[in-house]
Amino acid sequence: MAGRRHWSTVIEGLDPYTDHEQISRILVHHEFPWDITQALSFALFRTYAVPSIGRLLFETGEFTTRTQKRYDDTALLLDEVTEHGLSDQAGRAAVRRINQMHGMYDISNDDMRYVLSTFVVMPVRWLEDYGWRALSPKERTASTEHYKRLGRHLGIKDVPASYDEFERLLEDYEAAHFAYDAGARAVADATLDLMTTFPPNHLLPAPLVRRFAYALMDDRLLDAFRYPRPSAAERALARSGLRARARALRLAPPRMEPRRTVDTPNVRGYPAGYRVADLGTFPR
Repeated sequence: MAGRRHWSTVIEGLDPYTDHEQISRILVHHEFPWDITQALSFALFRTYAVPSIGRLLFETGEFTTRTQKRYDDTALLLDEVTEHGLSDQAGRAAVRRINQMHGMYDISNDDMRYVLSTFVVMPVRWLEDYGWRALSPKERTASTEHYKRLGRHLGIKDVPASYDEFERLLEDYEAAHFAYDAGARAVADATLDLMTTFPPNHLLPAPLVRRFAYALMDDRLLDAFRYPRPSAAERALARSGLRARARALRLAPPRMEPRRTVDTPNVRGYPAGYRVADLGTFPR
């Protein structure tokens, strides 16, 4: 049986600049499949608090009427990029589908850069707080390089050069742009409603699951949606539960078989499989 540090040992033998796709694949599919899924879900959720983003998503109607499909399609497209990389035809097909969707709407480069920054920063922060270990400097660099390259393929201009620059962009953009918007709030509510149906959340009362989610949000995000601020006890309980999970995982063997997004119970719209070309939204 390989030791718990098997994958981090493998990664230490790789280069974060030339092997960033392989390192990202290990992190997402072996080391932290559940944690990074949660972190990216919260990353996208944060973007709704920028009115120009949240209002656009509301106006499409997709995120409030077909929330499960939008969750599935976003998760699967991002996972295709992670699994195949951007040098592979399958990975480029996923990026092409994302670009086709983005091309249907008037989205500013600044908003696109901000969304990209959440993908870079939020997994790092989540793993620092709730992972069974934090990312190493090499892993953080590799993940940053992965998203820098994705950003360029998405046509984003002035992509930050380092993790620290991404983090500074995120902080500055949120401070300047987070604000309440009724449409964005509707998108956030629909997303939280979907989350209450995911296993094992579905075993608990939906209001309790929502309170748990609030407890993981910072005050700036809560205030932007006009959500209630949780009590100190609620925050402590939610966070201690996730940290207890992390302590238990430190004793588990490494995941040798990859766990892809399509294998998770949260993705429910494609039981017979999917084609990348069919994912996402199309002109009506």
